[in-house]
Amino acid sequence: MSLNARLEPVLYLFAGLFGVAGVALAALAAHGGGEANLAASASAMCLAHAPALLALALGNTRLRTAWLAGLLIIAGTLLFAGDLVTLRFSGSGLFPYAAPTGGWAMMLGWLAIAAGAVLRVRT
Repeated sequence: MSLNARLEPVLYLFAGLFGVAGVALAALAAHGGGEANLAASASAMCLAHAPALLALALGNTRLRTAWLAGLLIIAGTLLFAGDLVTLRFSGSGLFPYAAPTGGWAMMLGWLAIAAGAVLRVRT
């Protein structure tokens, strides 16, 4: 079994979790007061990457780099959104540069998807 196939359930899991987190964070931003911009930014990242993970899970047999892209996007979204949510509720982030590190990981995940166009799966 390929690494892509083994990771498929994880991609589905995080697609669902990021989707529900994105909606909940959007509601918090709209109704929660405080620093709504932090929740709104975290919501946007979750909602942007949930469908990407779903697409990676669905297309894992055709995209050789799906596993790498998925792991980078998951880690990046957790760091970025997690840092903003932690900052919103506790007043301090996860650790210094957590959000930028997450942002870089998400960008590298998207580059891994682009690399998959070159590293074709042989059928």
